Amino acid sequence: MKNTLENRYSTDISIIEAGCDEAGRGCLAGPVYAAAVILPDGFSHPLLNDSKQMSRRQRDLLRPVIEKEAVSYGVCAVDAGEIDTINILNASILGMHRALDQLSVTPQLILVDGNRFKKYNDIPHVCIVKGDARFTSIAAASVLAKCHRDEFMERIAAEYPEYRWDKNKGYPTKEHRKAIQEYGITPYHRKSFTLFGENLLF
Repeated sequence: MKNTLENRYSTDISIIEAGCDEAGRGCLAGPVYAAAVILPDGFSHPLLNDSKQMSRRQRDLLRPVIEKEAVSYGVCAVDAGEIDTINILNASILGMHRALDQLSVTPQLILVDGNRFKKYNDIPHVCIVKGDARFTSIAAASVLAKCHRDEFMERIAAEYPEYRWDKNKGYPTKEHRKAIQEYGITPYHRKSFTLFGENLLF
C-alpha cells in the first residue's frame, strides 16, 4: 500500500495528503459516516487495509493507533433526513467535506476513495477506485469511518432492539427487512431507500 500518490502532483518535496472515505452508503438505516485523515510521512501498520477486508477486532485495534499517530483527522456523520433530502451520493460527499473541515492542518491534496467528488475549497483532489486498498491515508479514513459508524449503530440499537442494528449495522439483511415489515420504520430509516421492496417517498 502506498503512502503517497505517485502522479503529476508528486514532487521532491513531500506534500500534505488527506485521505477520505465513507461508511454506510448501502444501509437502510442510520447515517453515512465520512472521515478524512492526514498521516505522517512513512506511516505504516501491518493491519492497515480496506476496512471491509479487516475483522472487527483488527479495526478496533487500529483505530486508536490512527487517532494517536495521525497528523490530523476528522470524522463526520450525515443523518438519514439529510440523505433523503440530497441523496446518498451527495450526502457521502458532504460528509467528506465536513470531515475535511475538522482538520487542524490544511491538506495540499485530497485523495478520495471512489470515482465521484466535488471540489473542496481550492484544494486539488484525485478520485481513486478501490483507493482504500491502495493508499494508507484512504485506508485509515475507511477504518475510522467504519468504527465510528458501527459504534453509533450499536448505541441506537438499544432504542430499537427489534431491528438488531448491533448485528447488521443497518444493512439490508433478511433479518432487518423482516423487522421493517413487522414493526415499520423508525426515524433512523432512510425513507428514500428501498425498504419494503419499493421506494418509499413521503
